[in-house]
Amino acid sequence: MKYPWAVRLCENGAVVARAGNRTIADHDPTAHAELIAIRAASTTLGSERLADCDLYVTLEPCAMCAAAMSFARIRRLYFGAADPKGGAVENGVRFFAASTCHHRPEVYGGINESECAALLKEFFQARR
Repeated sequence: MKYPWAVRLCENGAVVARAGNRTIADHDPTAHAELIAIRAASTTLGSERLADCDLYVTLEPCAMCAAAMSFARIRRLYFGAADPKGGAVENGVRFFAASTCHHRPEVYGGINESECAALLKEFFQARR
């Protein structure tokens, strides 16, 4: 089974990068899907600024991924399921609400939330 936390990074409607978590496969705790997609999009577009890009993710991003989105100047974030333990957008540290946050994307949470939560639950049940 593929990891359920797929990510799409789009520029003006066109997908410029897709990724899934690779933390286990790469033995890299920073290989979150969001970071992989941001790196790929930056390479494809030839810029570290992704101001015309929107990020679509299955699970609410963590603080590390939220910081990367801020530095990349992502325009909009769309996410499915909330993450009360590790999320940092609407839960936890609420990264984008911090006064030290350089850039705040528009955030739309709860997109197909029940479907996203079911994907995540199924994935983790299969691993146990």
